[in-house]
Amino acid sequence: MAVLMGWLLPRALGLLSLVCGTNSFYVPGVAPINFHQNDPVEIKAVKLTSSRTQLPYEYYSLPFCQPKKITYKAENLGEVLRGDRIVNTPFQVLMNSEKKCEVLCYQLRKPVVLTVEQSKLVAERINEDYYVHLIADNLPVATRLELYSNRDDEGKKKEKEVQFEHGYRLGFSDATKIYLHNHLSFILYYHREDVEEDQEHNYRVVRFEVIPQSIRLEDLKVDEKNSCTLPDAAGSAPQEIDPTKENQLLFTYSVHWEESDIKWASRWDTYLTMSDVQIHWFSIINSVVVVFFLSGILSMIIIRTLRKDIANYNKEDDIEDTMEESGWKLVHGDVFRPPQYPMILSSLLGSGIQLFCMILIVIFVAMLGMLSPSSRGALMTTACFLFMFMGVFGGFSAGRLYRTLKGHRWKKGAFCTAMLYPGVVFGICFVLNCFIWGKHSSGAVPFPTMVALLCMWFGISLPLVYLGYYFGFRKQPYDNPVRTNQIPRQIPEQRWYMNRFVGILMAGILPFGAMFIELFFIFSAIWENQFYYLFGFLFLVFIILVVSCSQISIVMVYFQLCAEDYRWWWRNFLVSGGSAFYVLIYAIFYFVNKLDIVEFIPSLLYFGYTALMVLSFWLLTGTIGFYAAYMFVRKIYAAVKID
Repeated sequence: MAVLMGWLLPRALGLLSLVCGTNSFYVPGVAPINFHQNDPVEIKAVKLTSSRTQLPYEYYSLPFCQPKKITYKAENLGEVLRGDRIVNTPFQVLMNSEKKCEVLCYQLRKPVVLTVEQSKLVAERINEDYYVHLIADNLPVATRLELYSNRDDEGKKKEKEVQFEHGYRLGFSDATKIYLHNHLSFILYYHREDVEEDQEHNYRVVRFEVIPQSIRLEDLKVDEKNSCTLPDAAGSAPQEIDPTKENQLLFTYSVHWEESDIKWASRWDTYLTMSDVQIHWFSIINSVVVVFFLSGILSMIIIRTLRKDIANYNKEDDIEDTMEESGWKLVHGDVFRPPQYPMILSSLLGSGIQLFCMILIVIFVAMLGMLSPSSRGALMTTACFLFMFMGVFGGFSAGRLYRTLKGHRWKKGAFCTAMLYPGVVFGICFVLNCFIWGKHSSGAVPFPTMVALLCMWFGISLPLVYLGYYFGFRKQPYDNPVRTNQIPRQIPEQRWYMNRFVGILMAGILPFGAMFIELFFIFSAIWENQFYYLFGFLFLVFIILVVSCSQISIVMVYFQLCAEDYRWWWRNFLVSGGSAFYVLIYAIFYFVNKLDIVEFIPSLLYFGYTALMVLSFWLLTGTIGFYAAYMFVRKIYAAVKID
């Protein structure tokens, strides 16, 4: 067995890397920019971020040197929601042209003077571990980290491992003092394209690195052309920022170009493989194998038991004995009895269908490489628009189910479907946005964008939900195989393990086990400013999640009907979303162990957005489980003879 696994696992890894990897793969439809010698390469600023505060700020919220005219790039919806505010900077970079040391904003040959308020703000941002994010040719800046590990090979030999982190640190501090990174050493890599002999060489930017340094004013020597001389590393001191007084300093930068063999189509590989992914590959395969194994066992048990039940129930001569036994056949006259609040149930399930269609399409399109990180905000923009347009499918499914549940007020039902879940999401986001506004963060959604979102909601989603609901309500309702009795059957007293909360705990383990490794990477991308681009794996995990939710839901509804409890509609919807409870527990664990958030507003933002995530995940998994259970119940009652 061990030999077989040793042979199979590397081949499975290789296959999955072909299916799910990102090497030499780029978003279709994006053309590279060719530069010639000494062409300007514009350096733009995106934002300042910190995993400690979760509050992004625009670049010029701090007293950096500014160009003569500040120009903001027109952002798409996703960039605005992410807090990106892309703006030009005064850095002058020319293709394949070196700069030893250049001074920024050195007017009248005087250094930059930070006021007490500005010094206090800079010191505060440094203490909060803020990172600065710049881009060159749409490629984000990264800081190289060289890690050394000891190997016991013929004496201790140090092996160097290179990793990259996004952006660069604004500064650093020791026990008592705070220092600002006021000198940036840009290292840009270019790939020389093959051209004919009589043509000028084309260059393409393929990597953008920075080495931030802190150099005090007295150690920098500036000449008349605004060029400077950097001191020796041993003889220089860092630039201190004293928050109690004015501070004088110089902002400087240098530019170094290196030729690279990396082709333009593969230039994002550095950013998308920033840590060792070997653990990730093995964990995903482990999850897939375990879930398929458990799903197979559950399927065998349920199919074998069901065949036996149906065979017993359909024996002509044993009808009297069968009726004396307990079992799911005894509740055939009540199993399709409409539940309480059918309008709310159908509305929630309609929103779940809307979410399911949106997530499926987004993950699939992203897996094909069409939502590359180079298209900033494309993922969020696509998700928002798709959710609006999927309203027609959500409305159709909700309308048909509502009619099946003997509902009559279809207009009110359509309004409930279009407003209930989106209204809760909008309300929570609006409250959180008010707190972000109070902090003057770029993460606050501007008022015009909020109006645009409301227009999309009421101008696109609401009419489409009404349209889908109208046609769904007019369509023939789902055909239930047995009639419902006029008088409801008495439900026997249930065992403790049939309790709803116990069911949630039991049903949530298997789907959560299929995705908790992937959840760690998604949380890291959201809360620690990492890139997430393993959408091939995410698509596999999503399929496994659908399968496991469906099967565990079928098992739970089978046990409930065997206990002669026919009130399965709401219970199955709640229990099938049980993995959302484990997502909440994991989010709390992640907050306590992985993040260093101590202030009130960042904590409020974390748990507010986590609540939205848990609610959406509950709707998604609950809807998947509900429809699987409904198909199962209709199937088994159609298979038995009912007098």
